[in-house]
Amino acid sequence: MRNIVAARLARPSEELRNRVDALGPWFQNIRIHGVETAPEHFLGDYPAFKFAGFADAIPADLGGKSVLDIGCNAGFYSFEMKRRGAAEVVGIDSDDRYLEQARFAAAELGFEDIEFRNLSVYDVARLGRRFDLVIFMGVLYHLRHPLLALDLIREHVAGDLLLFQTMQQGPNDVLQVPENHPFHVPGTTRPPTYFDNPAYPRMHFIEQRFADDWTNWWAPNAACSQAMLRAAGFAIEANPEPEVYLCRTVDVPYAQYGPAAVYPATAGDDA
Repeated sequence: MRNIVAARLARPSEELRNRVDALGPWFQNIRIHGVETAPEHFLGDYPAFKFAGFADAIPADLGGKSVLDIGCNAGFYSFEMKRRGAAEVVGIDSDDRYLEQARFAAAELGFEDIEFRNLSVYDVARLGRRFDLVIFMGVLYHLRHPLLALDLIREHVAGDLLLFQTMQQGPNDVLQVPENHPFHVPGTTRPPTYFDNPAYPRMHFIEQRFADDWTNWWAPNAACSQAMLRAAGFAIEANPEPEVYLCRTVDVPYAQYGPAAVYPATAGDDA
């Protein structure tokens, strides 16, 4: 393996640049033997600069651990987890162009043991197993059914940790809401006012394009991101950046009420 990587390093950079360009456009800027895949990205050195802000929240040593990278794109986070010693990394995406980029980059960087598969987040049950760490970065707001996606992840593949990121809009303040919302303000016929509070969990629906992207459907505020994670059975352990959460799997709320109460329960389960 070391000799193969050395041989690729010795190849003229112009040849490598041409191969990278032929696979473009790239959304992730990955450095391959000195050649950047997206050097003019509109966000800058993305996602490396983003990762630098929360890298310390992830265990530095993933030796013996398994990782699932959902919406892996060109494989940036998959590669970073292998650099931390992960024993197994699987990346899934529903875009064949991104997967072709990921496989090319993996081969060039000496990460041929990473498995890349064409699957959407709605298909994770087909993997048939759980992973120690699930990465779900920059996907939720592209989905028409975001809470279903979190439910599927919790039900089928999340074994311990979830690294989650979503685009957020609105305040970062989080309102402490009642466990049981009254229909009226007690003693009156007036409706509760907390629904009007900007810090109440709120999901903004984007009917038209956002930043020239028609797949940007949702923009939760911080309170909504956190509430959705909890509702799907994830306890937030760290929030190193406003949009990034490191979570641990816990019991799914309301599952005790039976199969009709929450998606993860199935017809054959006991209440």
